[in-house]
Amino acid sequence: MDVKNGGGRGHKRRNICMGILVGIIVIIIIVVILAFTVFKAKRPVIQIDSIALDDLSVSLDIARLRVNINVTVDTDISVKNPNKVGFNYAPTSALLNYKGQLIGEVPIPAGKISAGETAGMNLTLTLMADRLLSNSDLYSDVLSGALPMNTYTKISGKVSILNVFKVHVVSSSSCDFTVNISNRTVGDRQCKYKTKL
Repeated sequence: MDVKNGGGRGHKRRNICMGILVGIIVIIIIVVILAFTVFKAKRPVIQIDSIALDDLSVSLDIARLRVNINVTVDTDISVKNPNKVGFNYAPTSALLNYKGQLIGEVPIPAGKISAGETAGMNLTLTLMADRLLSNSDLYSDVLSGALPMNTYTKISGKVSILNVFKVHVVSSSSCDFTVNISNRTVGDRQCKYKTKL
């Protein structure tokens, strides 16, 4: 009689263990399905909303064929997080370039963009004039009245799905534009955007 009861208890324990195991497997399957459907990582979208001149001063040193120049560019950027969870991004920098040469940068501190939120960033890029002293193109571009420039911003970070899956995401923008010296405006703006997981 005791042997039969012992066998029954063992069978009951085995059934409980099997039930718990099946329950765990079902939960894992649900988590995986949610991670790859509802909570599937989407690329953050970075966009340049505006580029405007904040300051511009130019003077020609004709004797030395040199240009003394100061340029400050205000750039408004928005980053949209289309995910169902927050997006944490690492510290980075926005860059100001002249014909492929880095002439200014501004740091962007690390931060977080909540689920479905669009975060705006106002960046002020100031030209480091000493970096252009040896550039032979600058003098002729100033005489022509148009300075070709570029801003480049890359934001990278992670989307944590259900605190289990961490997906690395990167979004970047590159905008070519022209600084019109005579009327102190920005024109011919062409932007390219890239995102990848």
